[in-house]
Amino acid sequence: MDVQIILGSISDKEIAKKAVDVFKGFGIDYNVAVASAHRTPLRVEKIIEEAHEKGVKVFIAIAGLAAHLPGVVASKTVKPVIGVPVDSNLDGMDALLSIVQMPPGIPVACVGIGRGENAALLACEIMGAGDESMQEKLHNYRAKMSEKIEKDTLALGL
Repeated sequence: MDVQIILGSISDKEIAKKAVDVFKGFGIDYNVAVASAHRTPLRVEKIIEEAHEKGVKVFIAIAGLAAHLPGVVASKTVKPVIGVPVDSNLDGMDALLSIVQMPPGIPVACVGIGRGENAALLACEIMGAGDESMQEKLHNYRAKMSEKIEKDTLALGL
């Protein structure tokens, strides 16, 4: 398994779906689970342990409100952890700040509020650091984005 996605709540499902869609397009092996840093801490630990046993390369933790899940995951692994803040209160700023303001020594990468697709792309970039085929997939992905913008420009007809 390449990536373990952990949702703090089932209500984060749509954000996880954005990441899953990217992983499907890139042929990335992933797993998705729901576990709360506060309500089910032992479940979080079990998911992390099982992911390690399966050879996980990157974790993505999606959380809102206090958003402690990414930090808890990071405290239990030395694998990269990408946090995705959820807009559940205070326009998601509470979650964003909880994720980016980690104490020294336990870093968590953080993407924009609700940006599951960017978390997946960052995971692909991390895995691509030593994998030329993944780098090629990322180049192709970006080329397709550029082509779409060019088509959009032509579609303006102005």
